[in-house]
Amino acid sequence: MGARRSSHCCGVEGSLAGPCGMDSEDENVEEVVEVVCLGPLDEDDQLHGFCTVTYSTSDRFEGHFIHGEKNGKGKFFFFDGSALEGFYVDDSLQGQGLYTYEDGAVLHGTYVDGELNGPAQECDAEGRLAFKGQYKENNRCGECWIYYPDGGCVFGEVNEDGEMTGESVAYIYPDGHTALYGSFVDCDIIKARLATLIASESGRPRFEITPNSPLYTYDKSTSTCITAHSLLPDPYENQRVFVADSLIKGAGEGLFAKTDTDTDTVMAFYNGVRITHSEVNSRDWVLNGNTISLDNDTVIDVPQPFVSTETYCASLGHKANHSFIPNCKYDTRLWFIGW
Repeated sequence: MGARRSSHCCGVEGSLAGPCGMDSEDENVEEVVEVVCLGPLDEDDQLHGFCTVTYSTSDRFEGHFIHGEKNGKGKFFFFDGSALEGFYVDDSLQGQGLYTYEDGAVLHGTYVDGELNGPAQECDAEGRLAFKGQYKENNRCGECWIYYPDGGCVFGEVNEDGEMTGESVAYIYPDGHTALYGSFVDCDIIKARLATLIASESGRPRFEITPNSPLYTYDKSTSTCITAHSLLPDPYENQRVFVADSLIKGAGEGLFAKTDTDTDTVMAFYNGVRITHSEVNSRDWVLNGNTISLDNDTVIDVPQPFVSTETYCASLGHKANHSFIPNCKYDTRLWFIGW
């Protein structure tokens, strides 16, 4: 075993690779990074065999070298906790590679000469599929799927910047067939119509627009406006739940399932004006019957006069009554399109 310390030691250049194999944030700048190399050397003093290269940035590479170049299995360990592993040929990552993000999410991709080129998919830290599609020269390209924790997803052809932006993009609800098809910008709905996902023999998704569908547009609530379309029901929610007098004495209206439903099925969405926790805590508690915490900063509230479905039915989650023996749960991880 031998050890060296220098800017370019043992034939190892001082450049680092990220999930897309990029050497530097600025490709025109050659960054010189001090490295420490540990491992066997050949007759020319080059790394040869299984070696560890530690950079002054605290990044580290462990893998096989042949005469100073990475060849064989290897893995980068980055200072932020992320990692990239795969098979190297003549110092470049080739074939299947696995990038692990610092939060535990992973990207499985195809590398050609150190760049993502070909099929790839990503999963979040809990193992749920988050992306499926193609990469070209480190950028997403072609038709791609972007998935959300609630089981919904967006499908379409990404633009030249790899963003899900275009006139023929669809958000598909968690049921896998109810969809909103139309114009999106970076996964955000701009305007779309109700559609149904039709599976084709080729496997390529096809969307059938519902005749006379209303137009759905992006309309995020604020501290004073719940929505501009308060009487436009959510099409997915409308298939699953209805509002009627609660079976709980004195509870007013309640939310009921239209059909038997599997466990962990998304049933309804909770929308409302966005207010602060201090506002909620400072007012009479009788006004807080339809409040629910979104995060540490924001509380969702459905105030008067929107409590009645005659004035507001764009979402119905607030009609689910609280129970100490609940048969449902509220999850802030769900992705929600506002309109």
